[in-house]
Amino acid sequence: LPRAKPKTKRAKRFLDNRAPKLTENVKNAMIMKGGNTSMTVTQALKDIYALKKPKFPIICIFSYLQEFFSKKTDSSLFLFGSHNKKRPNNLIFGRLFDFHVLDMIELGIEKYNSLSDIKSSKCPEGTKPMLVFAGDAFDHENEHKRLKSLLTDFFRGPVVPSVRLAGLEHVLHFTALEGKIYMRSYRSLLKKSGCRTPRIELEEIGPSFDFILRRTHLASDDLYKTAHKQPKALKPKKKKNISHDTFGTKFGRLHMQKQDLAKLQTRKMKGLRKRRGPAAAAVVAGETSLKTTEVE
Repeated sequence: LPRAKPKTKRAKRFLDNRAPKLTENVKNAMIMKGGNTSMTVTQALKDIYALKKPKFPIICIFSYLQEFFSKKTDSSLFLFGSHNKKRPNNLIFGRLFDFHVLDMIELGIEKYNSLSDIKSSKCPEGTKPMLVFAGDAFDHENEHKRLKSLLTDFFRGPVVPSVRLAGLEHVLHFTALEGKIYMRSYRSLLKKSGCRTPRIELEEIGPSFDFILRRTHLASDDLYKTAHKQPKALKPKKKKNISHDTFGTKFGRLHMQKQDLAKLQTRKMKGLRKRRGPAAAAVVAGETSLKTTEVE
């Protein structure tokens, strides 16, 4: 569809903000409450909202038309909570591509402890969490791979160039074990260790969930590949003879011509200097007489 022509400067700024960019805006999320919910689902939505604010200010409470409101609010992530007899305490995590549903994964809450149930000091609002995924399923099973990618998009927050050490205090840990997903939230405490590197302890701050994986609606491989396609301008240019290891250390390879070791400059020493003049002739004469005596 052709782009609408703005009639005012405010409308022009609005359309420019929504236009495609090389570096997209921070992903906003909609949290939606269904028509039938339980106290567990309602409190779970509030706690997840507390983990995400204030970096994700767009929070909508609707019960339908995800694609319409995602375009209206410029949101690419959503969380829908519902409750019924067939699927009690249900949460649906989803994301959109080009304002159409890309992935949806349904998780059932089996056990839940809210933020208020766990009595401990909390992390400040807006703290960027560290995400930890444990379990072989996150690396080998397709549904769990997509769930890992979806949860990373949902909780990672804005991309920042650097983070100070004291700011690494919030940890979100996801464990896949025996068909269940365990979500735990910790606060990292830096303790004295007697050396320069501090000792780290984890204190649970909530919320904590025991999920069971239910229905999934995943995009096809072609559509998923299209959604992850990057513009050529953002792709880093490959540099010759430079490589990186797993930890990001840069290695360089140098190509040099074959060296002639006979012309190699070595360290100068007094004993290796060439003698000149009468002293050098006397030394040569002495060496010659010594060789003659040895032969006789």
